[in-house]
Amino acid sequence: MTEHRNPVGKNGQFASRLGFVLASVGSAVGMGNIWMFPYRVGQYGGAAFLIIYFGFIILFGIVGLSGEFAFGRLTRTGPIGSYDYAMKTRGKRGGGFLGAIPLIGSLGIAIGYAVIVAWVLRYIFGSLTGVMLKTDANEYFARSTGHFGSLFWHIAVVIMTAVILSGGVTKGIEKINSILMPLFFILFVLIAGRVFFLPGALEGYKYLFIPNWKQLLSPETWIMAMGQAFFSLSITGSGMIIYGSYLDKKEDVQKAAVTTALLDTVAAMLAGLAIIPAVFAFQMDPASGPPLMFITLPKVFAQIPGGRWIAVLFFISVLLAGITSLVNMFEVCAEAAQTHLNMKRKTAVALVSAAVLLVGVFIEYEPFMGKWMDIITIYVVPFGAVLCAIMIYWVLGTEKIDGEINSGRPKPVGKVFDFTAKYIYVFLTVLVCILSVVYKGIG
Repeated sequence: MTEHRNPVGKNGQFASRLGFVLASVGSAVGMGNIWMFPYRVGQYGGAAFLIIYFGFIILFGIVGLSGEFAFGRLTRTGPIGSYDYAMKTRGKRGGGFLGAIPLIGSLGIAIGYAVIVAWVLRYIFGSLTGVMLKTDANEYFARSTGHFGSLFWHIAVVIMTAVILSGGVTKGIEKINSILMPLFFILFVLIAGRVFFLPGALEGYKYLFIPNWKQLLSPETWIMAMGQAFFSLSITGSGMIIYGSYLDKKEDVQKAAVTTALLDTVAAMLAGLAIIPAVFAFQMDPASGPPLMFITLPKVFAQIPGGRWIAVLFFISVLLAGITSLVNMFEVCAEAAQTHLNMKRKTAVALVSAAVLLVGVFIEYEPFMGKWMDIITIYVVPFGAVLCAIMIYWVLGTEKIDGEINSGRPKPVGKVFDFTAKYIYVFLTVLVCILSVVYKGIG
């Protein structure tokens, strides 16, 4: 059997490792970093939670993320082609069918995510005009998330994503992430700096960083830290594979994975420093989920001097995180349409955009969107992640994937890596899948 396809995929490749890393960070940084991570840190022990979280980030970054990058680079295609390739190395069929599961997960998340990003875009303009801060926060949220409540903004988000993707890998994905991700970090640093001077903000820092060591004895703390770390890195068996397929053979995938994990963690920490102290300064509830971003924070911004412009900066930052994540989800599906339906790139992007919009308009109503995302993130995505872990380290095998990981590395990975990947990482992905169902979501 031949080692596969073109040395460079049909869509080209990233021009630099930095561009690749920023695109991967753009995919990983999302709503979970912004509205869930800060709340969970405080809820499950502050610094005690962070210690566990950092440990899982290191493990999942070195083994899980690098494995998906290497898998994509080896096969030069997305999950359907990659899983099919792995199965054929064992003389088996059906890999393409299995690869469709994480692909469906990416499409499902994209549908729901586009709705949420549409709400964010509407909040930017509401902040610019001042309408959002002058209106009761609960009422404004209800208007935005009603039946067809943000249709115009929804269409705008899908079009923006499609336009970026139409530029291809280098001129589209890499270029836009190289601009948007640094801007995301700069804006959150500015917001966190302003929040630091709010009276009462100290209580928020205490919530985030004072360790409650008793939480280390709670299994739930470990479960939530593991889930947060796993899903924060977007190890879903699809998105990081497709970006890996656009990576040059000379690059060190493990170094790129560690850098991506580090920057993703920095983004989550910045979000915590920008949000939680502000919430505590005005003695509000730091609950996670849409209420934190779309109801609690607007109430905070309305009370801060210059809060209108802080709100604008904040929601622009969230928009950047949302768009860069959507780009990755759309790309997974568009590449599949190109490869397996023999479509031209722009046609494939148009098809994915139409599918995302046509389904998404019917779940703009927040309760519908919440149920949709629960189904996708609790059942489909974790199962796809498990399939990918097994496909890489058991079906394809450590010898083949190690060969790809070692391409570009000064020192090859060894037996410790192989043992960790096969017996610890794969076990943890199965555990994440089971616990996601038991807890109705852990990331």
